Amino acid sequence: MMTMKYTVRRIAMLLATMVIVSFLAFAAFTIISGDPATAMLGTEATPERVAALREELGLNQPLLVRYGQWLLGFFTGDLGMSYSYRQPVWDLIAPKVRVSLWLSLVSFVLITAVSIPLGLWSARLEGRPGLLWRVLEAVGTVFNQLCMAIPPFFIGMILSYGFGIVLKWFVPGDFPGLEQDFAGSLRYLLFAAAAIAIPRAAMTVRMLGSVINGEMRRDYVRTAISRGNDRSGVLRRHVLKNALTPVVTLLAQTMAEIVAVSIVVEQVFSIPGLGRMLVASISNRDYPVVQAIVVILAFWVVLAGTVADILNQTIDPRLRLGGES
Repeated sequence: MMTMKYTVRRIAMLLATMVIVSFLAFAAFTIISGDPATAMLGTEATPERVAALREELGLNQPLLVRYGQWLLGFFTGDLGMSYSYRQPVWDLIAPKVRVSLWLSLVSFVLITAVSIPLGLWSARLEGRPGLLWRVLEAVGTVFNQLCMAIPPFFIGMILSYGFGIVLKWFVPGDFPGLEQDFAGSLRYLLFAAAAIAIPRAAMTVRMLGSVINGEMRRDYVRTAISRGNDRSGVLRRHVLKNALTPVVTLLAQTMAEIVAVSIVVEQVFSIPGLGRMLVASISNRDYPVVQAIVVILAFWVVLAGTVADILNQTIDPRLRLGGES
């Protein structure tokens, strides 16, 4: 019951945050864009045609009224008209949202599937006696730091050249499309997702190993081992659960950062996602499209933080008690 109340409160905070973010974005782009009707008509803008188009678009209404209509339309899929394409904004960005969502999900799955086992392995490796273990630990540390240091776009260029041009496992720049070839599209996205995942997975491995080693030095672990409990069993049953809280927070930040990184990686792999659409819309001053994408990305970031908070409350009873006091 207490956890449910916390969840409801966090969801309410999410909705309130999104309303504030959407209003700020709507107001900012309304001010920046000047007169959209004049921009849409271009050289054909006459006072009569501008006035008629402003009335058609509802631009002659107060800002709060237009925002209320836009907010209502946001939940029904009506995000206005694109200045550049003269099409409904949602019709333009809906296919891009699906592509970017799949890219983010594949990236996150790769990060989780790789970092948690490697983090556990690195924690077990640290401090073991013997030259071989020390060499493996040193090599792993150097490789981990190298992965964290290389930016995702450069990793993407390497993967695109190695697996696309040399090995010909995919054709760079020839994204099949989710509707036409779903399996082929996921295979194409896998390489872009790897470019996004490698640095963040390396960071998660390092953090998880550090947290686990810190927990292994605590009194309750030494007491459990001194009573005859198996070290691996203590690690699985007790240490890992306590170590998951900061890792879940880091993974939530990772979900938020995937959005920003994917904007660049999509350019490297020529993936028709939100990143490419955002860059093109900013260049064309297509503010309704930019505004919609900004709100969607902000929702993704806030949702990741909310889910992380709820998961942490579920994992760690101490946080649950503190959060409900």
